[in-house]
Amino acid sequence: MKVSLSRSFVKGDASWLQGLLGLFYKPARLQIAALCMRPGVTENEILLVSTRDTGRLILPKGWPESDKQDHETAATEAYEEAGVVGRADPCALGTFSSYKGRSDGSKLRTRVLVFKLQFEKQLSKFPELGQRQILWLPFSEAVDRANENNLKRFLRHHRAEIA
Repeated sequence: MKVSLSRSFVKGDASWLQGLLGLFYKPARLQIAALCMRPGVTENEILLVSTRDTGRLILPKGWPESDKQDHETAATEAYEEAGVVGRADPCALGTFSSYKGRSDGSKLRTRVLVFKLQFEKQLSKFPELGQRQILWLPFSEAVDRANENNLKRFLRHHRAEIA
C-alpha cells in the first residue's frame, strides 16, 4: 500500500498551521508615542494624558502615518491630544508593549515606539481639547501615576535620559 502525503507536508509548507495560529495569535500593532518633557523645579516634568474611554494616564500616542516620519507622528500626537508643540528627536528612545482598547471591549496588543519631545509651548486650542485630562508631572510622580506597568518600567529604565 502506497501512502501519498500532500506536497505541503513534504515541502515543509506550514501555511495551514499559520492560518490556524492566526485564529489565536495576533501580532503586535505599532503605535507611535511622544514622551513630552519640560524643565521642572527639581526634575524634568513628563506629560501624561488620559485615554478618552477609561481615563487611564498614558503618553500621547497614535498610529503611524504613511506620509510622515515616525518622530513627526509623535509630534503630531502631542499636538492633537494636548496642544503641545516641540521638537521630537528623530531617533526613538525605545519601545514597550501595550494594549489598545477597542470600542467592542476587546484589547489589541501593540508595540509602542517612543520619541522624546522637547517642549516649546502649549497651545490653548487643539483638536482634542476637552476630551482628555492633561497632566504635567515631575518624573517621579509621572512614573507613579502612569496606568500601564510597561510604561512605568520603560520610564524607570530610561530615567537617566529623561529626569
